[in-house]
Amino acid sequence: MNRPPHVHGLPHPPLALVGHGSAKRPEPGPPDVTDRPDERTEQGTGRPPGHDEPAGRPTPPEAVLYAELRERTADLQRLKAEYDNYRKRVHRDRLAVGEIAVANVLSRLLPVLDSLAEATEQGEVTGGFQRVAEALRAELGALGLQTFGAAGDPFDPLIHEAVTFTPTDRLEQAMCTEVLRLGYRVGDRLLRPAQVAVAGEPPAAAPHVRP
Repeated sequence: MNRPPHVHGLPHPPLALVGHGSAKRPEPGPPDVTDRPDERTEQGTGRPPGHDEPAGRPTPPEAVLYAELRERTADLQRLKAEYDNYRKRVHRDRLAVGEIAVANVLSRLLPVLDSLAEATEQGEVTGGFQRVAEALRAELGALGLQTFGAAGDPFDPLIHEAVTFTPTDRLEQAMCTEVLRLGYRVGDRLLRPAQVAVAGEPPAAAPHVRP
């Protein structure tokens, strides 16, 4: 067997003989704790991965939605309250306009009622005219027209108009002794005061008498 030639004048190193079982396996060293995934921290969070926020705590998007929901709910409640107030105000205005319209019409009919009352006292309203007069009074009463003023009522300058005044010591307060013309009102609205004759103890300031 020929020997291999020398290279550059140097002999080849002898070949190492390797047999089965002659090489030793390296013993495993201690585990590198830095390579454990459960010990590595998430970048920028400062906490290990998998450690989420406590359960039940809303995430930022949910918190924004909750805030918007509360704001919209408050807006709807405020809008509903404003609409309810507007509806009540419109209802009151309609009632007031209706009362004013009825009062204006009834005020124009008061002279007609005075003529009917005078004719009835004189016995001139009989037969069919009497039924017409009664129907007219009933319809006007359905519209809210009311009469007031009677002998024996305490004198009230807000609803009575004193035409005459008779001083007397027998009365402690001024009283209406005679009704010269009935007064009319619709609800709380005064259409016309009642003209009355008044008697009573002479006060420091006697009731105003129309000249």
